[in-house]
Amino acid sequence: MKRVSMNSRSMVAALLIGSLGLFGTSCSDDDNDGESLAPLVGKWNISKVGTIVGGTETLIDAPQNETGCDKDFIQLKSDNTVEEGNYDSTIDPCALFTDEGIYSRSHNNLTRVVDGITTTQDIMNLTLNELKLKDASGNIELYTR
Repeated sequence: MKRVSMNSRSMVAALLIGSLGLFGTSCSDDDNDGESLAPLVGKWNISKVGTIVGGTETLIDAPQNETGCDKDFIQLKSDNTVEEGNYDSTIDPCALFTDEGIYSRSHNNLTRVVDGITTTQDIMNLTLNELKLKDASGNIELYTR
C-alpha cells in the first residue's frame, strides 16, 4: 500500500477550493430567481400612495382611507384568491365593501383580476411588514401589515 501525503501548500489550496465551493452554493439565489423570501400572503393595509417624478419618489398618506375607519386593504390568500376591502361612510359610517378575485405572482410582478379588471404591478419592495407596488404609469401604493 502506498501512502500519499500532501504538503502544506496543497492542503491550503484544497481547503480553499472546497470552501469556495460551499460558499458559492450557499449564497446562490438561483432557487428563487431573485424573489424575496418574505411572505406575500396576508392582509396588507394601504398606507401611502405616490409617484416617481424625475427619479424622486413622493408618497403621501392614502386619501382613500377615511378618517376614523380602518384602512382599505388587500388580503392575499394562500389559495391565490384576493379580497379587496374598501371602507366608505357615504351611506353608513365605516361600512366595509369587498370585492374578490384571483392573483398570481411572476418573479417581481403581482397580477390581480377583480371584477374582470386585470391589474399588474411591479413589487418594488417586500418585507415582513411592507409591500410597495408600482404600476406601468409609475403610480405607487405602499401597504403595511
